[in-house]
Amino acid sequence: MTPTNCGNSAPDPEADYRGAVGGRVQIGTSGWVYGPWRGPFYPEGLRRGEELGFLAARMSSVELNGSFYSLQRAESYRRWAAQTPDDFVFSVKGSRYITHMKRLRGVETALANFLASGVLALGGKLGPLLWQLPPSLRFESDRLVEFFSLLPRSTSQAAELAARHDERLDGRALTETDADRPMRHALEVRHSSFATAEFVELLREHDIGLVVADAAGSWPHLEDITSDFAYLRFHGAEELYASGYGDDDLARWARLIDAWRRGDSPTTDHTIAAPAPVAETRDVYAYFDNDIKAHAPHDAITLAGLL
Repeated sequence: MTPTNCGNSAPDPEADYRGAVGGRVQIGTSGWVYGPWRGPFYPEGLRRGEELGFLAARMSSVELNGSFYSLQRAESYRRWAAQTPDDFVFSVKGSRYITHMKRLRGVETALANFLASGVLALGGKLGPLLWQLPPSLRFESDRLVEFFSLLPRSTSQAAELAARHDERLDGRALTETDADRPMRHALEVRHSSFATAEFVELLREHDIGLVVADAAGSWPHLEDITSDFAYLRFHGAEELYASGYGDDDLARWARLIDAWRRGDSPTTDHTIAAPAPVAETRDVYAYFDNDIKAHAPHDAITLAGLL
């Protein structure tokens, strides 16, 4: 599905928006090591371990998703940071142990372990933390508020929480930050019960970004702005994880993203609450997760070219 009511004409693909007033737009892919990308995107002769550097030379950000499946190590985060340009940004996907197994309840120690695993080693390259909920988890405001109250809003707070890790992180925990920076959090929901104005307003109250998930109709597609940034995940225009986005699709998304970064909050067929107040600017993070047929990196580069 694509956004509507965001203007009547597609942007010129050759237009250069870099001098326009607005927040920063970070566009990339969800992950970077996929077998099908070798050939269609990565050169056949590219050595293993060099994929991130190749990708980072062509886009400004990536969504780090290995952290969803297991606790990574500080040395891995440092290595990834070293392989990317100074202005590169990593969004980091939160642990599925917190979101899928514990289902956001009783996660104080699990959150400390996640933060102590090395996330802070990204330094100034750390972008939002992404929390993806399972499709079976319904909207319960009390559960969400309890979880939101635990989330650190700065790297100093994250370091303090990380220091509460348990014995599993002994000898490998990173509980310091090189500077105190704000931390952002984004929430992706996958149950239809979240498609309510009450949920949107709850996110605004707690300053949590709502993930705009384009997923071929598989999960709620909501386009309400709930924080000072926007976060998008493109899972496939017609087939989940597999189909790419055409030029017209990407042009319409570029128009909506440009409005968001300029501080506007357009009403679309996928907004369900009152518009967010107009802001001076907003940062926008957008990641392509349609990785099966190597569409993701090409779609990311094309969208970035429009913006």
